[in-house]
Amino acid sequence: MSKEMIGELELNRIYQRDCIEGMRMLPDNSVDLTVTSPPYDDLRKYNGYSFNFEDVAKELYRVTKEGGVVIWVVGDKTENGCESGTSFRQALFFKEIGFNLHDTMIYEKDSISFPEKTRYYQIFEYMFVFSKGKPKSLNLIADRKNKWYNGKKQIKGHYRTDSGEKARHNKQNLLKEYGVRFNIWRIPNGHQKSTLDKIAFEHPAIFPEKLAKDHILSWSKEGDCVLDPFMGSGTTAKMALLHDRNYIGFEISEDYVKIAEERLEMYLEEESYAK
Repeated sequence: MSKEMIGELELNRIYQRDCIEGMRMLPDNSVDLTVTSPPYDDLRKYNGYSFNFEDVAKELYRVTKEGGVVIWVVGDKTENGCESGTSFRQALFFKEIGFNLHDTMIYEKDSISFPEKTRYYQIFEYMFVFSKGKPKSLNLIADRKNKWYNGKKQIKGHYRTDSGEKARHNKQNLLKEYGVRFNIWRIPNGHQKSTLDKIAFEHPAIFPEKLAKDHILSWSKEGDCVLDPFMGSGTTAKMALLHDRNYIGFEISEDYVKIAEERLEMYLEEESYAK
């Protein structure tokens, strides 16, 4: 990977420090994409650390390039029968400071840890897609199998007239075998599904590799800089590395930095050997 600098820091490194302090060392408009899942509410203990959300959001806006994107994966705690609503408050604050809420996506899990007894089982988290202006990199993944595809079938599109009636377009379009996926992503999570790297499970909340990979492919291009201010077990860095992006990350816990660095070591060695 490149050893070039980004402000005062070296690309393709995970720094053990508070992410606000770390981001303040980055230049304005220097990051192409952020993919992260912050510690939300108090659902898990992250070695006792917490963070100042508003300062983090402001720094993310400053360091994000025009056209850059922030993927913010969060959920809500339920206490005394009421959800916290933290995710919504955070999304609205991102908008207040200048980000566009480009999309509200859903990360649907394939399993649950603690079934609810008074409501339908909670099995998703929000994936907010914030953009600084219009996204400059857009590579929508088209892997949704079209059940009507036969290689020949053509369809006519429909539109609404001024009176509200449904009418057909005169033009015809060839039906594609695969369409762009919907904005609800069902992604395997849990042991031996989020990742095959055993050491990663020493972290309390594994970020699924497929989730990070698909967002990196969707919103960035090769050579771009991908940031994770809450690097945790290093999933964002690993997926950036494997898909020819540069990465930079911050993680306040020394224990978690060691997990991430050990996890990345084998892949860095493979890349160095390949060269």
